[in-house]
Amino acid sequence: MTPTSAPSSSAPSTAAPRTGEVDIRRAQEPFTFAPPTLAHFIGGEHVVAASGGDAFEVRDPARGTVLASVPLGTAAEVDDAVRAARTALSAWAKRTPQDRSTLLFQLAGALEADTYRLRTLEALNCGKPAAVTEDDIASAIDTFRFMAGTGRTGTTIAAGEYVDDVTSMILREPLGVIGMVTPWNYPLLMVAWKLAPALMVGNTIVLKPSEVTPLTTLRLVEIAKDILPPGVLNVVNGTGETVGRALSGHTGVDMVALTGSVRAGRDVSRSAAENLTRTHLELGGKAPVLLLPDADLDLAADTVFEAGFWNSGQECGAACRVIAHESVAEKFAQKLVEAVGRYVLADPETDAEEALGPIIYKEHYDRVMDAITGAVDRGATVLTGGRGDSARGYWVEPTVLRVDGDDPITRHEVFGPVVTIETFTDEDEAVTRANDVEYGLAASVFTRNVAAAMTVSKALEFGSVNVNTHLALPTEMPWSGFKNSGHGRDLSAYALDDYARTKHIALNHAR
Repeated sequence: MTPTSAPSSSAPSTAAPRTGEVDIRRAQEPFTFAPPTLAHFIGGEHVVAASGGDAFEVRDPARGTVLASVPLGTAAEVDDAVRAARTALSAWAKRTPQDRSTLLFQLAGALEADTYRLRTLEALNCGKPAAVTEDDIASAIDTFRFMAGTGRTGTTIAAGEYVDDVTSMILREPLGVIGMVTPWNYPLLMVAWKLAPALMVGNTIVLKPSEVTPLTTLRLVEIAKDILPPGVLNVVNGTGETVGRALSGHTGVDMVALTGSVRAGRDVSRSAAENLTRTHLELGGKAPVLLLPDADLDLAADTVFEAGFWNSGQECGAACRVIAHESVAEKFAQKLVEAVGRYVLADPETDAEEALGPIIYKEHYDRVMDAITGAVDRGATVLTGGRGDSARGYWVEPTVLRVDGDDPITRHEVFGPVVTIETFTDEDEAVTRANDVEYGLAASVFTRNVAAAMTVSKALEFGSVNVNTHLALPTEMPWSGFKNSGHGRDLSAYALDDYARTKHIALNHAR
C-alpha cells in the first residue's frame, strides 16, 4: 500500500514523529479582536464578578497567545442561573409557538447580521479557516430558522376516540429548565443544535460553554439579550469539574444536554442519576469508512480528504478509519496521500484554498501527538504527515497511517487530523471490525452495488450511515449515536420531541 507518488518529505516511515519542523503559512496581520462581554449572563444581565474569583486564559491556537481572560463560575452562579431560569419558565412556556417562533427568527436574523464578527471570533478562538467558520455560522443560523418553523407543527398521534365516548389528545409540553454543556470544537454550532429546539418547545436554559472556546457563545448572549426575555437564556462560564458538575447534579434542572467525550457523558450521567434527571448525550465517535472492491476510489479519496480532515479532524463524525478491501487499498492510499498533499497549514486569516487550522488547545495537541507516536511505535507506517509543532500555536500535519486492524488507534478517538488505513478480505469481516468499537455515531460505505450498500448499511451499528459520501448533515435529518456515542437526537423535528414531555388527556363526553 505504499504510495508511489508521495513527495519526498512525506515518504512512508516508521520512525517516531518529529516536532518543531512544520511549515505554517502565516498571516501578516491577525484579525482585529473585538471581544464580547467576558462575563456570566444570568437573569438577563451580565454578571462580571465570579464568586470564586478565578479566571481562564482563552488562547489563539494558531499563535499560542492569550486572547482574553474569562471569569470561571462556581456552584453559586449555577444556583443563581437555575433560579432565574425557573422564574422565567412559566411565562415562556405559556407563549404560543408562533410567539416563540417569531423571537427565534429574530435571533437568527440578528446572528446573520453579525456574521462577520462571529466568524472572526470563531477563527481567532478556534484557529478555523474561512471555509469552516463560514459553514459553522451559516449552519447555526439555519438551525435556528429550521426549529422556529418546524416547532409550530405537531408530530404526535392525532386526537381521537380510542375508547368509546372518550376523546384522547396528546399535549407536548416543555420539560422545564434545561442544563446544557457544549464542546470546544464547534462552540456556536453545538449551542444552536441544542438551544434552538429547547427554546422553541418552551424550555428555559442554563448553558455552560467550554472554557476553552467561549467567545462566540458570549457574543450570542449579547445578541440575544435584546430579543429573549430575561432568564430564558442564562450562561455560566466554568470548567466541567465545577460548573458542569453543579449543573448536572442540580435538583432544579429537568434535563442535562451534553455534547462531549464519553468520559464527560459518564460523569454527567452519574450526577444526573442522583435526581433521576433526564440526559441528552452526544458523545464521541470513531467513524469507519468501508471501501468495497468496486468502490469509486476517486470519490472515496476526495470524500475522506474533506470529511477526514474537516476542522482539522476535531469532529466526532470524522472519516478517520478507512477499512479498505485488500484489492483496492494500495491504490486508494496513493490517491488519498496525493490529495492530502494539497493541504496547507495556515493561520485563519490566510486565503489558502486548502487551508488546515491548528489543534484548538495545547493539552489536546499533546494527546493527538501521543496517539500518532504510539501508533508508530507499535509499527504503523506514516504515509504522509505525522509531525507536530507547538512553538507558536498547536499544529499537527495532516497525517495518514497504514495500520494493522487490531491496533488501538483504530478503536480510540484521536480527534485530530489523522486518518488510518487498514485492509480486509471479507465483507462480513469488515462489518464486524467496524462495529467492534464502543462508539456508534457515523459510518460510511463506498460501493457501486445497491444491494451491498443496503446490506452493509443495515449491518453497521451507527446512528448515521452514508453511502458514497460522508457527513451528510442536513438540518432536516436527525444526528444521534448508538452505544457509547450517547442517546438523544440533535437536528430534525425529532429534537423537538427530545426536549418535550408528552401528556395524555382523556375527556369523557358520554351523555
